[in-house]
Amino acid sequence: MILVNVDDELVLRAIELQDSEKIFAIIDTSREYLREWLPWVDGTKNLKNSELFIEGCLKRIMENKGLTAVILYRNEIVGIAGFNEINWSNKTAYIGYWLDGAFQGMGIMSRVAKALTNYGLNQLGLNKIEIRAAVQNYKSRSIPERLSFKQEGIIRQAEWLYDHYADLVVYGMLAEEWNK
Repeated sequence: MILVNVDDELVLRAIELQDSEKIFAIIDTSREYLREWLPWVDGTKNLKNSELFIEGCLKRIMENKGLTAVILYRNEIVGIAGFNEINWSNKTAYIGYWLDGAFQGMGIMSRVAKALTNYGLNQLGLNKIEIRAAVQNYKSRSIPERLSFKQEGIIRQAEWLYDHYADLVVYGMLAEEWNK
């Protein structure tokens, strides 16, 4: 199921169990690159781990608590993005994303984050979208900054990255700001 046609090159499609092989292959070949900022990489050791991840994503979609999509660039899966958590009571969600290292620097994730923000605020009726990134992860931080998200604060030692804690910067975008 296509969620968002981002542009002529990019589509966000709801994740499916049949995506597990491609997703695992990307993780496996980009392991060193992804591991720097993502705490789950070492736990993804085989295809079964990717299948279990996707089953969890599908459960969250069915429960209306999250929305995970594969990023299709010219019809090829190159990463994952979506709403890791949706809080319907407060009408908020936070975007999570990762991209195959071979596709960095092409503006893909900025376009995806923009489309997800628009989808969340204008299609789902959310009031606020958040993006969180490690303080030292300047590439990831540049995405919400480029989209004019407001830096709202830092959560200290919020994420364990294998041998150290990382502080996370929280960025937010309100519907009223986005639609100006």
